[in-house]
Amino acid sequence: MSIDHLEQLSEALADRLAAATFVVAIRTGRRGASGVLWRDDVVVASEQTLPEGVDFTVVRSGTEVPARLAGRDPGTNAAVLRLSQKLAATLPAPAPTPRPGSLALIIGADGSGAPTGRLGMVHATGPEWHSQAGGRIETLLRLDARLGADEGGPVLTLGGRLIGMSTAGPRRRALAIPAATIERVLEPLLTEGRIARGWLGVGLQSVQVPERFREAAGRDAGMMVVGLAPGAPAEQAGVLPGDIILEVDGRRTGRARGLATALAPERIGQPATLKLLRAGEVRLVSVTIGARPAGG
Repeated sequence: MSIDHLEQLSEALADRLAAATFVVAIRTGRRGASGVLWRDDVVVASEQTLPEGVDFTVVRSGTEVPARLAGRDPGTNAAVLRLSQKLAATLPAPAPTPRPGSLALIIGADGSGAPTGRLGMVHATGPEWHSQAGGRIETLLRLDARLGADEGGPVLTLGGRLIGMSTAGPRRRALAIPAATIERVLEPLLTEGRIARGWLGVGLQSVQVPERFREAAGRDAGMMVVGLAPGAPAEQAGVLPGDIILEVDGRRTGRARGLATALAPERIGQPATLKLLRAGEVRLVSVTIGARPAGG
């Protein structure tokens, strides 16, 4: 009797899904969301799926457990919930970066907390990147899939190793936030409730450098200062409304995301050099990077 390899694969995937005791449903009061039981008393979820508030209910296989928000970080789109009682589960070992074209098992949970699954393909991978909210993501992992209530659940290799957490990126493209990124932000979110990031205290708008100043500026685009927070690092350094920031420590800034690397958490308290265009003249201004205020 011949072996049906497709049937074997199908059964293996169903078994993998049934054994995913580390996936939970999160009741948010609106659309459903999923989460990953990262520790026995800690659930990681997609930050953008959770409404304002601190009290939630986590459901696994019909068992309901109250949970309280410990911290959230829009930059990496990670939110962390603490459970009022432990739910035993073992998180899979982390996977190496998958190759484009490899298959991934995207797991979520239905309203009763039972696992749901969909099969997707790794559409593209890339190097470290920064989100629009300024978060550093270790690896770009784009998935060929559409997410619903399974957003925030785990993404596995077909071998059962953990790639990361699913989330919807710009234009609703499915992404996986790598397990390494979540591990990096987990403790600060549990202890501080947020990820501190560098801050200049400026409101910025992308602009084209006037053509007559481009030779002096050395480029054709920058970020115009349209607002200054009182007492913020930029104001203290002498930055003025209307200045066009061309570079930060030699790194070009044509979009707000371009500042993310210069304002990484490890840069707080360190000096930075801003290259500005002011009234047609290029100036260098030294500024000490501050910590973004909570809620800012």
